[in-house]
Amino acid sequence: MVEGSRQWHEKLPFAFLGYRTTVCTSLGVTPYLLVYGTEAVIPAEVEITSLRIDAEAEIDDDEWFKTRLEQLSLIDEERLAAVCHGQLYQQRMARAYNKKVRLRKFKMGQLVLKRILPHQAEAKGAEISVVPGKSATGERQAPDRTVLDNRM
Repeated sequence: MVEGSRQWHEKLPFAFLGYRTTVCTSLGVTPYLLVYGTEAVIPAEVEITSLRIDAEAEIDDDEWFKTRLEQLSLIDEERLAAVCHGQLYQQRMARAYNKKVRLRKFKMGQLVLKRILPHQAEAKGAEISVVPGKSATGERQAPDRTVLDNRM
């Protein structure tokens, strides 16, 4: 294990390998498969031989070349399937988000609760001082009360 934050560059290749060989939820496949057309061989599979490595080691070069060409010809289909999977994932996420949204219609002159958060005040350029007993507009109010603003 590398100690300290100065040696982050030594861990970067391992982080990339982990990212590229992990199945993305939105795509349904690994990024490595979409780029190269085949699953990556991780270092552990080389040390402890897996069934996939044994199968590739037993075939001769001509057969390996043919299977590799077949894999590359199917890569467009896999990419298209990943795009479709991504679109379905986005639809599921939008549906889950929209379940929690409540449609509200406001009429002119209706009172609306207006909360001004500290980061919003800075973005608008308004200076709001928080004084107990005063609203954001400077009006006097009772403590622990909500300010209703009828300006739209």
